[in-house]
Amino acid sequence: MLYGILDQPLGRGLKYDPDTEIPDLNGKIIIVTGGTYSNVGLGKETILRLSKHSPKQIYLLARTQSKAEAAIKDLQSAVPKAPISFIQCDLTDLKSVEAAAKDFTSKEKKLDILYLNAGIMATPPGLTKDGYEIQFGTNHVGHALLTKLLLPTLEKTAEQAADVRVIAVSSVGHVGAPWSGICFDKLKTEMSWTPTMVRYGQSKLANILFARELAKRYPKILAVSIHPGAVNTELYRSVFNGWLSPLNRIRGGFDTVETGAKNQLWAGTVKREDVTNGEYYTPVAMSGQGSWNSQDMALAAKLWEWTENELAGYEPPKAHP
Repeated sequence: MLYGILDQPLGRGLKYDPDTEIPDLNGKIIIVTGGTYSNVGLGKETILRLSKHSPKQIYLLARTQSKAEAAIKDLQSAVPKAPISFIQCDLTDLKSVEAAAKDFTSKEKKLDILYLNAGIMATPPGLTKDGYEIQFGTNHVGHALLTKLLLPTLEKTAEQAADVRVIAVSSVGHVGAPWSGICFDKLKTEMSWTPTMVRYGQSKLANILFARELAKRYPKILAVSIHPGAVNTELYRSVFNGWLSPLNRIRGGFDTVETGAKNQLWAGTVKREDVTNGEYYTPVAMSGQGSWNSQDMALAAKLWEWTENELAGYEPPKAHP
């Protein structure tokens, strides 16, 4: 699996400066999941860069209120009066996701950009509160429910001739998914005999397939997935500083968070005609780099149907009056 990681282009694509190339975001309502890592998180960096371009409101969806409030304080010290609000959302608990969607729709009539950014990586075997393999349940199922519950708002916004986007943060780690792509019959087990990075790869493959199928079924919404690069975040360091550190030195070290956030910032704000709906992009703006499983639309449809069946008991909240 390592050959796939090393062969992927990491940061060799489009030169991109978010400070000068992100357009005016006046009137935009944005959600970013995750973003509470102290100073080395992609979500926090994404919010920072977007905040500089005058969005109407950015909602930080995160599990821990104290960490979110500390992150918002840091962000507003860098960008005074940045319009950032916290909504509690634990992706491992579908009831919490449902509550977050209700909280958001009670506040806003529209949603322009949804960043499915939060995630976990290389965790020990475990289950979410709803009984899904912990990485798949967090990285895919929780985000899928959030998207489902916000779809009416996204669609309504798109009908108003707005440029509506969903950006799923995946990973080159998707190449490590099982040969079959996704082990549907094991997703409600801990998969304890499956290596943690294989379970992670499966969840990141699901992010790509979900974005592809979302784009197919809801073409008015621009949905893409991205790989941020091997970024110097707490998430990556905790995993790769050990067994991958020699390989990391070969490729020149981790990318900075500032570099790592560029691909998702580009995908969320570049001219719509420059982005292919449903595509998976490596840094920055490079298409066509995913595994063969990541391009399997039959697998994408199967994942969508499985997910819809699992989430059938959840209905979108009533629209904002």
